[in-house]
Amino acid sequence: MFDGSNMICVSNEIIEEYHEILQRLTNIKVANDVINALIYNPYTIFITPYYKFNLITADPDDNKFVDCAISAGAKYIVTNDKHFNVLKENRLS
Repeated sequence: MFDGSNMICVSNEIIEEYHEILQRLTNIKVANDVINALIYNPYTIFITPYYKFNLITADPDDNKFVDCAISAGAKYIVTNDKHFNVLKENRLS
């Protein structure tokens, strides 16, 4: 996965959520180490979404991932979260 064939697109809002969840599930040191590995990974792209598409109404907090993906022109969003299934119904292509 970290060979350059795929890029990881994140926003500051996504990084903050990852850090919060990692800290809750592990501890501050592990959370910081994982976030630093993600931040300094040469295949991580930081995106600043300027528009909120609000495509996921069931869990609006998930929209940060959609907004980042659209802003990045991403081909895929990798998730097991069923809230994202609504995106399959709203395909533009």
